[in-house]
Amino acid sequence: MSQANSIITDLFYLPPIEYFVAIIDFEEIQVDQKERYQKQTFRNRAQVLLANKVDILSVPVIGSNKKQLYWDVKIDYGQKWKNVHLRGIQSAYGKAPFFEYLYPYFDEVFDKNLTFLFEMNLELLTVCLKLLKMKIRLNVESKTEFATESVDIRGIIHPRQGFSQRDIMTPCFYPQMFGLDFVPNISIIDLLFCMGPDSKEVLLQSKKNR
Repeated sequence: MSQANSIITDLFYLPPIEYFVAIIDFEEIQVDQKERYQKQTFRNRAQVLLANKVDILSVPVIGSNKKQLYWDVKIDYGQKWKNVHLRGIQSAYGKAPFFEYLYPYFDEVFDKNLTFLFEMNLELLTVCLKLLKMKIRLNVESKTEFATESVDIRGIIHPRQGFSQRDIMTPCFYPQMFGLDFVPNISIIDLLFCMGPDSKEVLLQSKKNR
């Protein structure tokens, strides 16, 4: 295990598998309540595997800018994104081995129609940690400086750069729903719906320096 027991991370929407590989050895996740919102990141988008392609599910937000706190960014329910996302997830994973058992946990969060993106992502992350049986404390911090002994991976996991350019994970194959070629590092829901209780073991096997 890492000498540090806490890790400072970005807060993503249905995060990629790499995120969970990065946090798996830690006892605590710290999320910065005071950070500025950043566009074109995993904060409001997730990748899922459909029959013909990898699709991006994007949550629209209202009037975000670089000066706005992530905490204050509102979800735009004027756009029918939720129906698109739920249909997309059901289309992609409706026949996956663990879909019927695990999907209600996510549907319960979506059903709340939460106002703020930060709040929704926090609840979805909590669900993911529970289903992965990862006993990690999740703390939202409002301070500008974190403990120096914490590992800080903010800004490292980004959709513009492939995971192979980082030193976090080596993909571990697991059976996916579509295609002959394995697609690594898409949303954690791909792993959960396909592998269920074995998902955590896949994450452990994906650690680059295990």
